[in-house]
Amino acid sequence: MENKKSLSEEDIKLQYITPALNNAGWDNQHMRMEYAFTDGRIIFQGQSSHARKAKKYADYLLQAEPNKFPIAIVEAKDNNHTISGGLGQAKTYAEILDLKFAYSSNGDGFTEYDFITGQERNLALDEFPTPEQLKERLHKAQGLTPEAQKIVETPYYFDAYSHEPRYYQRIAIDRTVEAVAKGQKRILLVMATGTGKTFTSFQIIHRLTKSGAMKKVLYLADRNVLIDQTMTQDFRPFKSKMTKIQNRNMDSSYEIYMALYQQLVSPDEDKPNPYTEFQPSFFDLIVVDECHRGSAKDDSQWKEILKYFSSATQIGMTATPKAVDGANNLDYFGDPIYSYSLKQGIEDGFLAPYRVTNSFLSVDLTGYIPEEGEEDLNGRIIEADYFSRKDFGRELAIRKRREIVAWRITKMLKQIGRMTKTIVFCPDIDEAEAMRQLLTNFNSDLCQKDHRYVMKITGDDYEGKRQLDNFIDVDQPYPTIVTTSEMLSTGVDCKTCGLIVIDKEIQSMTEFKQIVGRGTRIREDKGKWHFEILDFRNVTELFHDPEFDGDPEPPTGGDSGGGGST
Repeated sequence: MENKKSLSEEDIKLQYITPALNNAGWDNQHMRMEYAFTDGRIIFQGQSSHARKAKKYADYLLQAEPNKFPIAIVEAKDNNHTISGGLGQAKTYAEILDLKFAYSSNGDGFTEYDFITGQERNLALDEFPTPEQLKERLHKAQGLTPEAQKIVETPYYFDAYSHEPRYYQRIAIDRTVEAVAKGQKRILLVMATGTGKTFTSFQIIHRLTKSGAMKKVLYLADRNVLIDQTMTQDFRPFKSKMTKIQNRNMDSSYEIYMALYQQLVSPDEDKPNPYTEFQPSFFDLIVVDECHRGSAKDDSQWKEILKYFSSATQIGMTATPKAVDGANNLDYFGDPIYSYSLKQGIEDGFLAPYRVTNSFLSVDLTGYIPEEGEEDLNGRIIEADYFSRKDFGRELAIRKRREIVAWRITKMLKQIGRMTKTIVFCPDIDEAEAMRQLLTNFNSDLCQKDHRYVMKITGDDYEGKRQLDNFIDVDQPYPTIVTTSEMLSTGVDCKTCGLIVIDKEIQSMTEFKQIVGRGTRIREDKGKWHFEILDFRNVTELFHDPEFDGDPEPPTGGDSGGGGST
């Protein structure tokens, strides 16, 4: 007889654990072995070389239904461990994956931990519960009615072009669908920029409409680019069921309505708002994209829309659970039912890590006092006063300062790659135009090859906005550098953005997180593993705010800590 103590962990799995699971009804459609649920954190190796830490993976992921509904984790150890030797790791992984049952085995039997009861027990190899038994225990704990159970068990959308949700997306979707099935009317999901809020929204809407729980759905955003990207990408399977409300035309024949809140509000105070053409009970479900942007302010137009359709279930999606500038989405939606932070996304390897270079200018540090009769760049007499860094740009335009900023941006691009997609955040539209011109002149060799190498993309710039799709297209090299003020701070999904330049004052943690989020996507096939932040305004001191949930990598290269005079 073979000595079990001499067998490797893999042999124990092959000869004892897997057969025991199979005998309990966990066949290949109910069981996934060596299930990897993270990608492994990206680590730097020098200026441009990268590697990944090991992925997290479970020895067995058990699924309650064929190829769906994960329900338990089993961790294996060799026979030199006790039966419960892998239970700590099984509990940790089950908790991360939001599963209620964790098991450990060394080939002699199983130890079970039940998160529902908090109890632990040992089982013989032939006593492992069947899929039906675990489902029954879970359903009893959920306490769902048959109608609610039907909603919860509605499967995800899947076709040849779709992908399996990442573990945190699955948790967000499952918790939301269950909350709706139980009758919860206000729901908040917090997911860092770049973690797939739109895909998550799509699967939630699909499962709720497919189950029959919801029939009419309104998806609210505040920028055209958010609606257009959503319709052509993640929401594409809705096709003929979906419409975008334009010209305030309210057509009641669709199921999914995509709308800017501006299109639902009358520009004339004497005329009724277009949304009042629908009865208050018209929508069953409203999903509010980026709900941190004022949707919970008492005087907000979004709030008025949500109040009018108050009978609808309303789901808020945000990267920032609490805005500090007067809008508190926690007050309106309640505490989030799930949060997935930037820090966790970077640790799991789903989001790009970042490095910060602080570039301080002497005039920013010491301030500026104009000479008598001195004019600014717009030909206006500068009043005799002391100007600090926060005044530069909006109140006072200093040519030399602008030139140094533009030169340092160019210098960094020469270090990291001049074709790196770059967003430069400026104090206002005028400064964005001035910076565009300076960067053009500093990079005239590349602008000569294509004049779109540097462009301004702001709300008032028609030509710039026309190039936005090219900027976010991973296969289009131009525009490469874009200057902006507010327009690109949220919602613009530029997966290859590798440099974010901050030359504007930012006090809002909400805005700061959104700006940082422009660089968090990873595109390994395009060499995008991380991104750089070049900070001229010491805005990145907000990284030390307890509300922030991520830490930068140590800086390498570039200007750090000082230098330059004006």
